[in-house]
Amino acid sequence: MKPHERDGLIERVEREGATVGARIPDTVSVQGREMNLQEFAFETRKKDGVAPDERETVERAKRNLRRERLERKDRLEDDEMTVEEGEALAASIVGIDRALHALNDLGPTDLAREAEAQEAADQKRWMNFLKQALGRDSGRRHRS
Repeated sequence: MKPHERDGLIERVEREGATVGARIPDTVSVQGREMNLQEFAFETRKKDGVAPDERETVERAKRNLRRERLERKDRLEDDEMTVEEGEALAASIVGIDRALHALNDLGPTDLAREAEAQEAADQKRWMNFLKQALGRDSGRRHRS
């Protein structure tokens, strides 16, 4: 895969609206174990909130999905692969993101953690905006 193709796939998985229209994969290998992701997300969402006894299961699944997403994104950025393999990997990352959005929409199970996650996401968006606005590339300053 050429660098510009890789960059396009990375940009696609990081785009704000990447999950719009995406579907949750039926199954996904998370931390070496197969997970019926679509069924889990659907069954969890159709309940009226998360019961206290199921909260830890949902939180653990979300943590594992975030970890798996990060590992897949790292592979997309660093590993040698064909364009087709890269596209499949990017699609799986977007599918995991879609599942995470569905599970996060259940309502915060830990308000402090949710607030921290939102703050981190806001800071990341702000830094990306500043880098683009100031014309910085990978931390280097361009002078005119």
